[in-house]
Amino acid sequence: MQAITILGSTGSVGVSTLDVLGRHPERYQVFALTAHTRVAELATQCRQFRPRVAVVGTSAAALELQGLLRQQGLSTDVLYGEQALCEVAAAPECDIVMAAIVGAAGLASTLAAAQAGKKILLANKESLVMSGQLLIDAVARNGATLLPIDSEHNAIFQCLPHDYKRSLPDFGIERIMLTASGGPFLTRAVETLDSVTPEEAVAHPKWVMGRKISVDSATMMNKGLEVIEAHWLFGAPAANIEVVIHPQSVIHSMVSYVDGSVLAQLGNPDMRTPIANALAYPERIASGVAPLDLAQIGQLFFERPDFARFPCLKLAYDALQAGGSAAAILNAANEVAVQAFLNREIGFRMIDQLIARVMDSVSSAPVTDIAGLLEQDRVARAAAQACITS
Repeated sequence: MQAITILGSTGSVGVSTLDVLGRHPERYQVFALTAHTRVAELATQCRQFRPRVAVVGTSAAALELQGLLRQQGLSTDVLYGEQALCEVAAAPECDIVMAAIVGAAGLASTLAAAQAGKKILLANKESLVMSGQLLIDAVARNGATLLPIDSEHNAIFQCLPHDYKRSLPDFGIERIMLTASGGPFLTRAVETLDSVTPEEAVAHPKWVMGRKISVDSATMMNKGLEVIEAHWLFGAPAANIEVVIHPQSVIHSMVSYVDGSVLAQLGNPDMRTPIANALAYPERIASGVAPLDLAQIGQLFFERPDFARFPCLKLAYDALQAGGSAAAILNAANEVAVQAFLNREIGFRMIDQLIARVMDSVSSAPVTDIAGLLEQDRVARAAAQACITS
C-alpha cells in the first residue's frame, strides 16, 4: 500500500488522479489533499478518500474547511499556507507526490518533495520551466524519482529506452517530437484574433482543462512551456525538440531515432492514462480510459506550427536558448498576461506582446538558488503589471 499526497486535488489533474486511485483501493491510500480556496470541493474529496491532512491557502479557508469536516465527523488535520504544502509534500508518511498546482505557486512544494526523495508525478510544468537545473539537481542529489504527467512528456517517456539517461546521442535519438492540438483557433483567421473572448479561448476542442491552461493552449504558450520542460526532463537541446500540430490529439508525442524509426504513443485524450502510467510505473494498471478505436478515427493530420499565428511558441524557444532566468521571466509575464486577459483587462493578442515587452525589459540572470529565482519572478510580474496599467 502506497500513500500519496495530491498537491492541487480540486483541479482537473487532481480530480483525474483521485478517479484512478479510486479504482485501486488495494494499492493506494491518500495521505494529504490540498487546494487553495475551493473548500467545498476539498471537503467532498476528504469525505470520500479520508486523508490524514488537508491543506488550503488561507486561514479563513482553513476555518471553513474545519467546520465542514467536523460536521461530517472527519478527523482530518487542516493546515494552511505554503509551508504546509511543503510539509505534506515531504512528509515521511508519504510515498508519492502528485505535483498539480498550476503556475509558480507549485514550485516550493515540488522542490520540497524532491529534497525529501519522493516519487514525484510532475503535472506542474512551471516547476521545471522556472527552476529546471535546481529541480533536476535536487532529484539526483536526494534519490527522488521524477515522472512526467503532461500527456506529451509522458508519451515521450514511454517511447524512450527504459535505461535512458538524459542524452539523446548516447541512445541513438535524433529528436523529440511534441504534438499539439493547435487549440481552438488553429483555423481561425489571424486578423480576427484581436476580438477573441475569454469564453472562446477556454473552449478547448479536445481537452478539459483549467482556464489558465486552456488560454495557454489557445496561444500555444502551453506547448512552448512543454518545449522547455522537455529540455530539462530529457536533456534535449532546443534544436532537437520539434513541435508538430496534430488536431486529433491521438498521438500524444513521438521520438525519432537515427535509424529512421519513429516511436509514438497513442491513446484517447484523457489525463488518466499518463496518471495511471506514472502511478504504477514500471507496471501497468487500469485507468478507466476507453480503448482507442483507430478505424473509427479514420485519418490523422499533421502540420507545422505558424509562428505568426502562435508567437508565444517562438518566445518560449527564445527563452530556452537564452538560458539563465529567461524562462522564469517568460513564465511570470505569461501568468500575469493570461490573468489580465481572463479579467478582460487586455485583448487576446496583447498576451504575446506583453510577454515580449517584459522579456526585453527584464535582464536574465544565472539561476543559483530559489531565492534569486523568486526575485526574478517578482521583478518580471511587476514589469508585466506596469505594462498593463501604462
